[in-house]
Order: sequence, then C-alpha cells, then structure tokens
Amino acid sequence: MDKFIYKKSAGITALSASITDFKYKRHAHQEYAIGVTLRGIQHYHLDGSLQLSYQNGVMLFNPEQTHDGMAHDESGLDYVMLYIDPQLFLDITGKKDIVRFSTPIVYDRALEQKILNLSNAIFNEKDESLCSELLISLTDSLIRSTISTNNKNHNALVRKAKDMLHSNLESVLKLDEISKELNLSKFQFIRLFKAQTGITPYQYYLNCKIERAKRLIEKNRDIYSAVAECGFVDLTHLNKHFKSVYGTTAFEYMSNLT
Repeated sequence: MDKFIYKKSAGITALSASITDFKYKRHAHQEYAIGVTLRGIQHYHLDGSLQLSYQNGVMLFNPEQTHDGMAHDESGLDYVMLYIDPQLFLDITGKKDIVRFSTPIVYDRALEQKILNLSNAIFNEKDESLCSELLISLTDSLIRSTISTNNKNHNALVRKAKDMLHSNLESVLKLDEISKELNLSKFQFIRLFKAQTGITPYQYYLNCKIERAKRLIEKNRDIYSAVAECGFVDLTHLNKHFKSVYGTTAFEYMSNLT
C-alpha cells in the first residue's frame, strides 16, 4: 500500500514514503531535496537521465531540478526525504550564491545517518532547536562531500519568464503575453523554456501553483482559500494535481499537519 507522511519543523519538511504502485509525474521543487532509500530501489529520471538509488543510497536534488519517481520493481520502495528552502541553506552555509550538488546519488554512511537523524527528530516532534542543530551538522557534511559551487547564470529570458509565471499564479497561463514580452514566438519560447528546465512552461506553472497551495495550507490551515488563491477550479482539481507531485491529496496533507 502506498503511504506518504509529511511533517515540518524548523523550516524543514520531512517525508516518509512507501511506494508500490504510485508513480510521481515529472515535476520540480523550489527546495533542495535530500533523501535516503531505506528499502528497494528508487527509479527516477533526473534532467532526462535514468537514476537508480539502491538501499542506503543518498539522493540529492537541486532546486528546480526536474524528476519523476517510482519503485523499480514490484517489491516496492521505502524512503525518507528532507526539503530545505534554498535561502535557509544559504543562511546556514554562509554562501552568497546558489550551490549545487555535483552528483545525484552518493553512498556515504555518515551523511546517510545525519539525514536519518534529522528526519527522525522531525517525525518524533523533537524541539526545533535540536532540529536546527541537526540541520547545521547535515549541511556541513554536504558542503564538504557533495557540493560544487556553480555560479553559471541561468538563461536571462527563462529567468524573466519564471518571474512572470510566479507573479500570476492565480490566473490562467498566458503564453502569448509572456512570449511577446520576451520578443519570442510562442513556440520559440516553449522550446527555449523546456531546453533550459526540462519541462514545459505549463508544467512549470502548474507545479508552482501546487507548491504555492502547499505553503498556503501550511500557513493558514485553510484548504479552500488555497484553492481560490491559486486559481484551481475546485478542491478536486487541486487534490488531483497535488497527489501527482506529493503522493497525497491536499486535504490529506492538511489533515496530517494538524
């Protein structure tokens, strides 16, 4: 049976998941995602390349890195994941520019244990101060062993397009207006955006709406205001798309928070 449990503490979201049949659609998170495969094999495509994380594999996702996910075979999969806001990460590490993981999967027992220590503290509702201390220890290990600084600028046009998309999440996606602003044809824009990000503008836009709804639910504990503010037709519409990214409906996610 597929199972997804979310908890949040000290600004970090933890996920404990068991998957047999469920398959994540291609999506991306604004946060860093750092996880451990506990049982089975995690099968996913990262920026178009197949990745297999075996038991004890540490999975490392950069912000806005497109991926899907599923169990590799019928035996299923258990794993934990931590989602860390990029600004929080920078505050802890003292870096000024975004840092990126240099490899998608590592097998490092010490790093694995630090991830498990932090996730266990969050799920067991330990003090936020302890969770913060464990996060500092984890990021120190990440900086030493897996991160390379990459100051390469994103394509300026795509960054501008992302800013425009983020500022109009409550509305219908207007590709013609964005393309005109960028001085591109609609089809040039779609090709450019997908080449840069791995997903289409619509997929990115929908993903942003889902993430915004998640943050509003966490903040306000009001699922219907999230539906309205993010421009979803109704709760069923939000639940459908939320589940494709997070494995659980928005309603179930809110219920776990209370």
